[in-house]
Amino acid sequence: MNNKRGKIIIIVAPSGAGKSTLISRLKEDFPELKESISNTTRAKRKGEVDGKSYFFISKEEFEKKIKEEEFIEWATVHSNYYGTSKKFVKEGLAQGDILLFDLDVQGARAMRSEFGDEAAIIFVEPPSLEELEKRLRQRGTDKEEIIKERIENARKELLLKDSFDFLILNDDLERSYQELFNIVRSIINGKK
Repeated sequence: MNNKRGKIIIIVAPSGAGKSTLISRLKEDFPELKESISNTTRAKRKGEVDGKSYFFISKEEFEKKIKEEEFIEWATVHSNYYGTSKKFVKEGLAQGDILLFDLDVQGARAMRSEFGDEAAIIFVEPPSLEELEKRLRQRGTDKEEIIKERIENARKELLLKDSFDFLILNDDLERSYQELFNIVRSIINGKK
């Protein structure tokens, strides 16, 4: 039995800031990270796997879980529900897991409210809103109204960037990743 309490590492960024790319590399370099798998009502994207990328559930099922208070946090983001299971996080911490979360600003704030300083929050900032828009359009996955909604959300999220523990400007992928790597290593080693 592991008596050491786990850790929570949360990575937050506006959609299109490069968060997924950074997280993919982080998981390769830190295999001990246990990624949180959120529940969502959004449609599966190409390459995503149910139970690995997300738990893809119906709106009705999600709303039932809300009523039964099964989430630490849940939010409506870009017209879809997303939520983090209480059971998953509490069991992980008790087992000494290092839990990695990919959350939006609302989710990160809810986790901070629930777990206080146990939750280390890293905000990844895009070089500019113009660059963010360019990245979103290059993805080719969203309709125009969704892109506009994501840009407006990013504008609001960027106003809150200084309220988190760490801030990384993702203007150069290699430099940004090295900075993220160093932060995560220090958190894992207990030097947050």
